[in-house]
Amino acid sequence: MGLTIAYIILAIYSIALLLIFFYSLAQLNLLVNYLGYKRRNQNAPKFNLMDPKEIPMVTIQLPVYNEEYVMERLLENIAKIEYPKSKLEIQVLDDSTDDTVIETAKQIKTLQETGLDIQHIRRENRQGFKAGALKEGLEIAKGEFVAIFDADFLPDSDWLKKTVIYFKDPEIGVVQTRWGHINRDYSVLTRIQAFALDAHFTLEQVGRNAKGHFINFNGTAGIWRKECILDAGNWEGDTLTEDLDLSYRAQLKDWKFKYLEDVETPAELPVVISAARSQQFRWNKGGAENFRKSVWSVISARNISFKTKFHGVMHLLNSSMFLCVFIVALLSVPFMFIKNMYVHLDWAYSLLNFFIISTIILFVCYWFTYRSIQGSSFDNFVDYIKLFFTFFSVALGFSLHNSIAVLEGHMGKRSEFVRTPKFNISSLTESWKGNKYLAKKLSPNMILEAALMLYFLFGMYSSIPLNDFGLFPFHFMLFLGFGFVFFKSLTARA
Repeated sequence: MGLTIAYIILAIYSIALLLIFFYSLAQLNLLVNYLGYKRRNQNAPKFNLMDPKEIPMVTIQLPVYNEEYVMERLLENIAKIEYPKSKLEIQVLDDSTDDTVIETAKQIKTLQETGLDIQHIRRENRQGFKAGALKEGLEIAKGEFVAIFDADFLPDSDWLKKTVIYFKDPEIGVVQTRWGHINRDYSVLTRIQAFALDAHFTLEQVGRNAKGHFINFNGTAGIWRKECILDAGNWEGDTLTEDLDLSYRAQLKDWKFKYLEDVETPAELPVVISAARSQQFRWNKGGAENFRKSVWSVISARNISFKTKFHGVMHLLNSSMFLCVFIVALLSVPFMFIKNMYVHLDWAYSLLNFFIISTIILFVCYWFTYRSIQGSSFDNFVDYIKLFFTFFSVALGFSLHNSIAVLEGHMGKRSEFVRTPKFNISSLTESWKGNKYLAKKLSPNMILEAALMLYFLFGMYSSIPLNDFGLFPFHFMLFLGFGFVFFKSLTARA
């Protein structure tokens, strides 16, 4: 290996490590915000729903597409929402192309006969996908406020009473609630997904919202002021995360977002890795697309502080951290050989401290978010340690898949909105096999993931003749992570 190549590898390696380090510092700042946040909901102006004059008109939008397994459950649950019928409209924005259309129409008709104002809205095409459906429904929506739920979400009956009241403040454009997980304990896969989402819905959402930094509507389990949507330019389907896009456009126009950590909206997590893959791909590619679309608007905005700009840029770069992690992982094996071939480059080994410190910071940050939901007992801390390193390993295993998504997003490569299959499964006694919406083809990335599993096994083996075990734990976690993703993908097909 030439010295020039060694310097190039070290330069790329160092940049990726530093970006990860800055990201961890941003997370640490959010933790400080989170821990210091005093709930101000008690003092916030609220609608008095006991006064008929203050009860606003609300439209609930349910964007659905081929949801055979959860459609009946969704409509039964939404029908239980406690709100004056004269002030509530429900739009089922149904883009389905299968037989669910017929059954949905029958169920909606039955609900209409109870006096519920519920409409079955169909489009001739799926232009703009979910964003297009929401936009079309908005054109005829009666509500001053618009709540949105994906097909697998099950809001409590008093959900509207807990959320719509905060719109008494005319500057608030969105109220977002925390996601819950009805099948958190189904498997290792669901537990680590819940773990990651809990960190977002506590540390990140509260940490940003507490200091007035930009947060995002999460696509579901939230409610918009219709005026805010229109003022921000309405829904646009040019990214795979239309929710993040509209959120930033709205906040750049000085609309305030309110996040309610204490209001949980239960939902279903993907139970099969192919479904998790499609969801991760969409979220990460959409994040990169929104970075391209919105980052300059954030940087050049004159109406927001430098700190809000910093957190905004880091927020838009969230998905790109997978690319940084993948680069660090891929170069860690040649890095090990460089360190042993060129003695004068021994100083480069100190760069690993940035990664170690970043990991420690994330470990501390995630503990505070974990204990806020699961509790702070000693047993919970032990469970947390096991879950954190399991999550960390599997996240490393997803780094190739998610890096490809991020690169496509940054390069502007367009792709279709691929929905996440729903299962209506919460117990191990129930089977996902036979779900007709699951992808039958294996991901082509699996071959590379198998190769990477062997690559990091080689990295572990190389530690022995080099007598250098500093990277052994990292390579072991990478080996486990890519092995988990590969074998789960290989076996988890309908």
